[in-house]
Amino acid sequence: MTTVTAPPATERPAHRDANVLRWLGAYTTSMVGDGIYFVALSWAAARSGSAGQAGLVLAVGAVPRAALMLGGGVVADRLGPRRVVIGSDAVRCAVLLVAALLLLVSSPGIWLLACIALVFGAVDALFLPSVGALPPRITAPDQLGRVQGMRGLAQRVATVVAAPLGGLAVALGGPAAAFGVGGVLFVLSLALLAAVRLHPLPADDTMARGDSAMRQLVDGLRYIRGHRVLAPLTLVAAVTELGFAGPANIGLVLVADRRGWGAAGMGWVVAGFGVGAGLAALLLAVRGRIPRAGAVQSVGVIAGAVALAGIGFAPSVAVATAAGLCVGLCTGLGGALIGALMQTAADPAYLGRVTSVATLFTMGVAPLCYPVVGAAIGAWGIEPVYTACAALSALGGVIGLCSRPLRRAELPR
Repeated sequence: MTTVTAPPATERPAHRDANVLRWLGAYTTSMVGDGIYFVALSWAAARSGSAGQAGLVLAVGAVPRAALMLGGGVVADRLGPRRVVIGSDAVRCAVLLVAALLLLVSSPGIWLLACIALVFGAVDALFLPSVGALPPRITAPDQLGRVQGMRGLAQRVATVVAAPLGGLAVALGGPAAAFGVGGVLFVLSLALLAAVRLHPLPADDTMARGDSAMRQLVDGLRYIRGHRVLAPLTLVAAVTELGFAGPANIGLVLVADRRGWGAAGMGWVVAGFGVGAGLAALLLAVRGRIPRAGAVQSVGVIAGAVALAGIGFAPSVAVATAAGLCVGLCTGLGGALIGALMQTAADPAYLGRVTSVATLFTMGVAPLCYPVVGAAIGAWGIEPVYTACAALSALGGVIGLCSRPLRRAELPR
């Protein structure tokens, strides 16, 4: 196993480190561009085909993302995460600018839009593991918890900004303008990434490049399976997300519809979740370190699952919004700590592959639960399905508490 030597400690905490802030700016800009792309693709697909065809275009990008995610982790470890992130942003920038040009000069059919979604999804499979492997190369281990909190805040900012900005661009210039704005944001992201300095890690020079990609993938999976902290932590993340994803997405739509809350009511619940998750990210960004992180993340997962069940039984929008706030606060803190623990526990040589396995469940497998949860609610009703999904999500936290190495895991001081 490769011996890990940490990058030199920074003189400033992460939130005052210009190098970390450049990375954060690049990541935030990239996430906003990604959100605008989704808005532009949605509008272009809706205007180019039927409702069913538009839904197919929006869903098709998830296929290469899920299928190639593990391979993306191998590429990140093999080539280095910075090179892959920059390359991914460059390709996404080119895709958006080409899409904008095509929409300006012609009316592309639904299948061309589907091809754009496929390419974007494939590039995401490279980007996501690599961006998760960058933080240990830009800051010291004792700042990784703070960086995860800052990253969580960036995700909330991107979620709030991207949809209105994309909608404004569509209103002013159509989908072509929105694609163009997204492309410009990726140009800005590339410029910021180019200015980020990396601390070299031993793994960057010691990975066995002569091995085949498949052998390196199998090696990464064996490494995770045999690790005393990463194995249960990955299981916690997977089980939690499988129980959480359906009720928090399609389930919430059905709850708002059946109880007459409407889109506005659903928006309030989503807003409560966003505020809670933002507060959790802010707490970690300010404190930088949470004692007994392994136990806290498991308790947060269980508490978030209980609050999730509360949404299914909520008699009013106000109660559901309060439950959503609790869900965001608890799961936001638990998720950020899971990410920080993964980055501090993993050997740098395996960071890309470790990130890819975790991301596969959150971005690839979990969305497959949407139709299952929707059909289950149609057959058995809201309360039983929310109870069952919350119990599955809470099981992830129980698994974490039952693992002594994970329960006692700490973030570096």
